[in-house]
Amino acid sequence: MRPIEIAKGIYEVGAIDWNIRDFHGYSTKEGTTYNAYLLVDEKIALIDTVKREFADELIDNISQIVDPKKIDYVISNHTEMDHSGGLARVMHRIGEDKPLYCSKMGHKNLLKHFPRKWNYQPVANGGELSLGKWTLTFLETRMLHWPDSMFSYLKEDRILFSSDAFGQHYAGLERFDDQIGEEIMYHAKKYFANILLPHSPLILKLVDKVTEMGLKLDMICPDHGIIWREDPSKIIKAYVEWASQEPKRKALVVYDTMWHSTEKMSNAIVDALGEEGVDAKPMHLRNCHRSDIITEVLDAGAIIVGSPTLNNGLFPTVADFLTYMKGLKPINKIGAAFGSYGWSGESVKLINRELEEMKFEVVDPGVKIQYVPDETGIEACYELGKKIAKKLPK
Repeated sequence: MRPIEIAKGIYEVGAIDWNIRDFHGYSTKEGTTYNAYLLVDEKIALIDTVKREFADELIDNISQIVDPKKIDYVISNHTEMDHSGGLARVMHRIGEDKPLYCSKMGHKNLLKHFPRKWNYQPVANGGELSLGKWTLTFLETRMLHWPDSMFSYLKEDRILFSSDAFGQHYAGLERFDDQIGEEIMYHAKKYFANILLPHSPLILKLVDKVTEMGLKLDMICPDHGIIWREDPSKIIKAYVEWASQEPKRKALVVYDTMWHSTEKMSNAIVDALGEEGVDAKPMHLRNCHRSDIITEVLDAGAIIVGSPTLNNGLFPTVADFLTYMKGLKPINKIGAAFGSYGWSGESVKLINRELEEMKFEVVDPGVKIQYVPDETGIEACYELGKKIAKKLPK
C-alpha cells in the first residue's frame, strides 16, 4: 500500500494484508489493513506501527515522505502485536533514544513484549504533546479493547486516531468511507460484534464522555480498514446502536447435524418463525463461520441453538460456538434449544445450561427427538418457533 496524504501534512503509511483469512478465530475473508499515521509538523510523529512482517513496508512508505531518522516521536495507541509488532524494527531505524509515548498500561505491556531500554513516555488521560502548529491530546480508553488502549486526538484539525475502535477487517484500494459506500458498514458491524461487543457499556460511557467534552470530529482514523472522513458521526451512531443491543424481531437458528434430523427440526422452527413475521435465518455451523454468525447475533432478539447428542455431549461445532458467544457477552436475548439423539439425549439440557449462564431468557425446556423426527416431532418444533415469535418485540 503506497502512502497517501489524508490531510495536509498527515499521511497514512501502513500496509495491506491481502491474504490473512483468520484473525485469532475471526474470519477475515477480505483481508485487513494495518494502518499507521505520519504527522509532519515542526516535530514529526508516527502513530502506531504494523504487524512485524510488514515493518519494512512501513519504513519504505515513511521514506517516500521523510527520512525515517527525522521522526521525533513514536506513539503507541495499542500494544497488540498487529500494531506493535513492527515497533522494534522502527525504533532501530529511527533511533532507539526517540521518545515513545503510550498509556501507563501500554508502558507495562510494551516492556513485556520488548524488554529494551527505550525512552518510554507514559502519558495520563488528557496528557498533551505539542508538535508545533499541532497538539495531540491522549484519551485513555481502557478495555476498548485492551487495558492499554488509548486514542490520540489532533485538536487543531479535529482528527481522531482511534486505534482499534471504529475499524474493520477489510483489505481494499479504497481508503475512505466515501470511496466504498454502504458496503463498509457490514465489515464495521462484524468487527464490532466479534471484538468490541463485550465492552459495550464502556463504549456508551465513552461516547457520553466525548459528547460532554465537546470534541469535534472531522475525521476518524482507525488502525484497520478505511478512514471515516465524509460522515464520522455515522460510525459513532452505529456504535451507539450496536452497543445498546436493542433486540429486533429477528431470530437465528444456529445448529449442526449428523444425519439431517437436527436440520429438519431447524427448518420447522424457521418456517414457524417466518409465518409469524419474524426475520428468521438458519445458520449451519459447518457452512457459516462463527464470526459471521455473531455478526447476526448482534441485533437478533432470539438465538435458538440445535445440536445432536454425541458421546453424551454436544456436537463439537456447537460447543465451540457457545463458548465463543459466551465470551462476547451478548445481552437482551431470548433463547431455546433443540436436538436429536440416539440413546442418551443430553444436548438440549447442556445447551439450556449454557444459555442460562449467558443470562438469556430460556423460554421453553426445548425439543429433543430420538432419531428421525416424525410428524409429531416436526409439529413440536413448529410450536417452539411459534412460542418464540410471541416473545419477540413487535
